[in-house]
Amino acid sequence: MGHELVTTATKTDKRRTARAFLRNIRSPEWGIAGQGVRFVIAGGLVAGVNVTITLGLHSVFSVQFQIALAVGFVTGVLLHFTLQRVFVWRHYESFALRIHHQVFRYILVGASQYGVTALSTSALPGLLDLPVELVYIATMLTVAVVNFLVFRGRVFHSS
Repeated sequence: MGHELVTTATKTDKRRTARAFLRNIRSPEWGIAGQGVRFVIAGGLVAGVNVTITLGLHSVFSVQFQIALAVGFVTGVLLHFTLQRVFVWRHYESFALRIHHQVFRYILVGASQYGVTALSTSALPGLLDLPVELVYIATMLTVAVVNFLVFRGRVFHSS
């Protein structure tokens, strides 16, 4: 019985610590570091939701993979945009751009990201004699850094 109390107390303490961290990381005092951490948290959550929906629809509900992929992707994009507005960029009360301008720029960034990824994964493996998976991962990491900077300075910036 004593072990169960310790385990329950430990789980409760971990939850409290996690909640306190999420409250703290949203503070403007964290500056660009807080924005970076929130950006990574949001991206990880979106990736998890996207994969879960896509594979869940396909594997559990026998939805054709391409349809499941589209549903997962659209859900992921909607969640990502929302998290960018209300979680990552904490000054959302004073955005410089109205939401429809943010949506337009966000879509442009997404289309550019897709184009860069498609081009790099089709051309660079042969040119550099590297596996496509390595080029894909390097491209995605590079694109994530560029997206952070573009979102911060051109899409979700404050007034």
